[in-house]
Amino acid sequence: MAKVKRSGLGRGLDAILGDVELAYTKEIESGKRDLILEIEVDKIRPNPYQPRQNFDKDALKELSESIKRHGLIQPIIVFKKDDEYILIAGERRFRATKLLGEHTIKAVVADIESKNLRELALIENIQREDLNPIELANSYKELIEEYKITQDGLSEIVKKSRAQITNTLRLLNLTDETKAALSEGKISQGHAKIIVGLDKKDELEVLNTIIGQKLNVRDTENLVKKIKDKKDTKNPSKAKTLDINLSNEMENLKNSLNRFGKATIKSGKISIEFKEISKIQELIRKIS
Repeated sequence: MAKVKRSGLGRGLDAILGDVELAYTKEIESGKRDLILEIEVDKIRPNPYQPRQNFDKDALKELSESIKRHGLIQPIIVFKKDDEYILIAGERRFRATKLLGEHTIKAVVADIESKNLRELALIENIQREDLNPIELANSYKELIEEYKITQDGLSEIVKKSRAQITNTLRLLNLTDETKAALSEGKISQGHAKIIVGLDKKDELEVLNTIIGQKLNVRDTENLVKKIKDKKDTKNPSKAKTLDINLSNEMENLKNSLNRFGKATIKSGKISIEFKEISKIQELIRKIS
């Protein structure tokens, strides 16, 4: 099997798992069955950088029953270290096989340096498993910090939009209670996105209301709006400050637009009376 090499960041992170997949799918399909070994289950250790913490017991049981009936069709991937093996990909298949009480499991031993284990586990899970939102957020955070990349760079690697990554990372700002409820499926990611940014007291109040009264996302939006409106009513100085700031911004915008013609801002509408065609062209160039 060809050794997987680490190259530039984008190529390294995005391609390692793909290279491993090619190593065992294409070569096995071409008849090289000798790549698959029967390895003792007791000699396999989980990847220490595995981001997934929760595995659905019912789903694992169903998978184990399928393996019992049809056998393990897709081998797991492991990395040899001393006299043991470290699991790289296929933890659900590994756990399901252990449930059956099997002593050995089909595996491909990948020739990968141990320093790549963290990125393999993170990328394999992000791209292949349905991590709960908090696990996914932690995986994003680890990749960004470990490889000193931006959210845009991570977006290219994991094939998710920048907005998706940003919204997912914001979930880490929630309280531990809310994060636990999200991880356990007591609330949805839609609920969580709405309450991000509330102060701790309000966040816990909304959390308990969502769970206790089984609020849907729309109901939660309305509840959070009421809380925010109530705070603004109790703090008129804050609301007044916001109005002043908005008024100043509108006035600055009007002054800027007056360079191109006579600008009018009223009832959320902006109109400009141009005196010269060249001014229209100039404005178009500015905003395009």
